Amino acid sequence: MRPFLDKAAPEIWKVAGAFSETVKRAVTEHGLTAEEAELIKVRASQMNGCSFCLDLHSREARQAGLTQQKLDLVAAWRDAGIFSERECAVLAIAEAATRMPLSEDSRADLAGAQSVLGDDAFAAAEWVAVAINTFNRVSILSEHPVRPRGADGKLLR
Repeated sequence: MRPFLDKAAPEIWKVAGAFSETVKRAVTEHGLTAEEAELIKVRASQMNGCSFCLDLHSREARQAGLTQQKLDLVAAWRDAGIFSERECAVLAIAEAATRMPLSEDSRADLAGAQSVLGDDAFAAAEWVAVAINTFNRVSILSEHPVRPRGADGKLLR
């Protein structure tokens, strides 16, 4: 069993946590909502196959006000028809920032997202995507386990 990266190098994990907190502050300061930030985290975690982060950010998305229906449809957001223009913009950013290198379609999605969000919120959304992709990789490489929860969200014993 490989060591958890966060436990093996706590000094680096502490810096990663500070980075995450800085990005979180920038979200609200630059006009992005917590719900929009969580959409980015959920979509990137889906794409990366990070079960630990998907579990965490699905719960945090519900706490931020995202409906269960939208959470259920994040993977099919382009066809679902229930996401707002801003939500589509942040989901496009999540996909472009997760699927590298940038394709012409990704560049077009990013340009569209920037026109919807404006420069400040757009940059904040890109930073959220950069941060969650970093944390996805830490959790995947560490094989952080998902702990079972009941319908109420509490850990099962």
